[in-house]
Amino acid sequence: MGTDHRGTLTQSEKNKFHAGGVACGCSDVMMLVHLSARADLISVVSLPRDSYAMIPPYNGRGARPAKLNAAYETGGPALAVQAVESMTGVYIDRFLQVDFRRFIDSVDAFTGVEVCTERPLTDPSTHLDLKPGKHHLSGGQALQYVRSRKTDSSADLGRIQRQQRFLVAVLKKFKGAGFTDIEKVSKVSRALLGDATADSGFGVDEMLDLAKRIRALTPSQAEFTVVPVERFHQVPEVGDTLLWDARKASEVFKKLNADQPLTEYGSQKRLTDPPKFFVHEAARGDTLACG
Repeated sequence: MGTDHRGTLTQSEKNKFHAGGVACGCSDVMMLVHLSARADLISVVSLPRDSYAMIPPYNGRGARPAKLNAAYETGGPALAVQAVESMTGVYIDRFLQVDFRRFIDSVDAFTGVEVCTERPLTDPSTHLDLKPGKHHLSGGQALQYVRSRKTDSSADLGRIQRQQRFLVAVLKKFKGAGFTDIEKVSKVSRALLGDATADSGFGVDEMLDLAKRIRALTPSQAEFTVVPVERFHQVPEVGDTLLWDARKASEVFKKLNADQPLTEYGSQKRLTDPPKFFVHEAARGDTLACG
């Protein structure tokens, strides 16, 4: 879960990376990440923040319709996890909660990440301004990249695609020679966990064990998609939400529960084409946008 908490950024960082504004206390990035039992495939399903959800009862308040990211705003990580579990039927073993500070620090612990774009990316809100080609992004710049949603008309769905591509770039960097050193991996793990390790149930040792297993994978052993969406759904006092395609979404989550690849490409451990679950192209594990 990526939250919009930015209280631990300095004013200088907020100004430089255009990360000011008032946080809503929401989980604006939500991904289900499944590592196969044989540790030979990572499957990632992005859950749009505006997904129509029925928020479970909380603190004496009954279940209510809302956007999915409102669960975190209402009851913190525990209610957010409960909401995702109830919607997907997938049991969540662990969750990782990353705010602006943890994101910046973890990318900087990686000594930056290289992204690639085939077209100019500009956003008036985050002030992202990338020319076509490859770019090495520091933590603050990477935050601008994954937050931008006004680069074109695809809005949040385009942002999800860039977030997925960013994870592919992270996996490529993780496979690099510089991260065979356990001390560097430990530094990244500690940056991700921050001070509130109890919130996620992850400890540093457990994170390091997971990192060792993931490090053995190539980017081609990763598949990314977005939960299938049927249409926009107007809800009184909630606004425009995204209504999931119940049948197709059920197929995705059944495969996760059965420890099966989400796509035929995942079965081959090489994604030569994006999954066809959604009209927006999902990130491919074997390539970046421009090679």
